[in-house]
Amino acid sequence: MLTHPTIDQLRALRLDGMADAFIELQTQDHAKDLGPAEWLALMLDREAAHRGTQRFKSRLRHAKLRHGQASIEDVDYRTPRRLDKALFQQLAAGRWIAEHRNLLVTGPCGVGKSWLSCALAQKACRDGYTVHYGRVPRLFADLELAHGDGRFARLFRMLTKANLLILDDWGPDRLNPNQRRDLMEIVEDRYTMPTALPSTVRQCAIRRPPSRTPPDRSPKWRMRRPQSRRRRAKNDHRHQTPARARRCV
Repeated sequence: MLTHPTIDQLRALRLDGMADAFIELQTQDHAKDLGPAEWLALMLDREAAHRGTQRFKSRLRHAKLRHGQASIEDVDYRTPRRLDKALFQQLAAGRWIAEHRNLLVTGPCGVGKSWLSCALAQKACRDGYTVHYGRVPRLFADLELAHGDGRFARLFRMLTKANLLILDDWGPDRLNPNQRRDLMEIVEDRYTMPTALPSTVRQCAIRRPPSRTPPDRSPKWRMRRPQSRRRRAKNDHRHQTPARARRCV
């Protein structure tokens, strides 16, 4: 029996996983004892695994991570940065993404905040979430250029529809009014989207005053829920100082 036409048809139908499984089964001696249903089950399992791998590679490629090879399995907990292993493994489970929580990673320079964030993002891609990584200075420069060349709508849609948005190097420079406006629009649109309520991983580099005590080299992890516009307005009204009323004679 000629098998090349069958393999070519599988390739034409984009069933590459089934085609590879069919070729491997032909070279194995024990496969001759399997029935047609067992052959079909093995080929379907290979096709499902192949498509899952391809989707993961596509999500990882579109994420554009700074450290694309970072993974939670390669985290070195022996490094003197006082990383809480139990807490990091809890974050790696991705429940905070499903619960639409924000994650703030802070710490001194060189402690590995970007690498740890990319490791969590790579795990999110494996779990089926879409991720977008961007350094804040370069991201706002792209947004400023996008306002002029007509790409702003497409770039804005990409930032708001990602399940996980990573904003790296946020903190060293002060944002100007246009950048603050774009940031507010991104956060507000991500919060009010009815189809998806993504989470955000943010990394801030905070300058600390010099001290004689050795600095704490452990990264800090804070999870917060985003507030709606009505709730923020209510909180701002509580903290406002009442103006003095003048009596007109």
